[in-house]
Amino acid sequence: MSSETGNNGASPARRSQRRFIAFVPLISFAVLAVIFYSQLTSGRDVSEVPSVLIGTAAPALDLPPLEGLKSDGAQIPALTDAQVEGKVTLVNIWASWCLPCRQEHPLLMALAEDGRINLVGINYKDQTSNALRFLGELGNPYTAVGIDPRGVAAIDWGVYGIPETFLLDSNGTIVFKQIGPFTPDAVRDRLMPAIEKALSVPAKQS
Repeated sequence: MSSETGNNGASPARRSQRRFIAFVPLISFAVLAVIFYSQLTSGRDVSEVPSVLIGTAAPALDLPPLEGLKSDGAQIPALTDAQVEGKVTLVNIWASWCLPCRQEHPLLMALAEDGRINLVGINYKDQTSNALRFLGELGNPYTAVGIDPRGVAAIDWGVYGIPETFLLDSNGTIVFKQIGPFTPDAVRDRLMPAIEKALSVPAKQS
């Protein structure tokens, strides 16, 4: 037997290679742990994850209405391009089963009082009766609501998970994205400055 092999017939180089392979999963886990820890301790708001849609035209809107959602006896309109055209608009993606949606809803109700902005909703993978009960209990901040029962529209908007909210300027360009529920601080420090900036953008002449 060659002096370069051990009792099991493997060379020292081969045994070292096997040991390295065995440690690869542990090394990978350690690297990921360091990355996650650095993100957690960086103080960065997770809602600030960048979106590739920022600065691009909003996806087309042609969603059916939430049947039975009424204001003064009239059906609230479906969510189409016509409902956002020429307006600084917040597009909020929500569902009745979403606890964070419930938590942020009072802030949406307050935003709906700001006559400078248009607030519309996409009801995501929800039951009509549950969505109506949700808005009946908490109030309806939306000028238009479209339903997205299979999540197709949400894919077009690049949604990670609800709630998510997009701010469009009057030209239909996405200028801001909120991932997760709004908080009072997020509204004051991030959303309102973005709204003020969007309001200053001149509408393109058709």
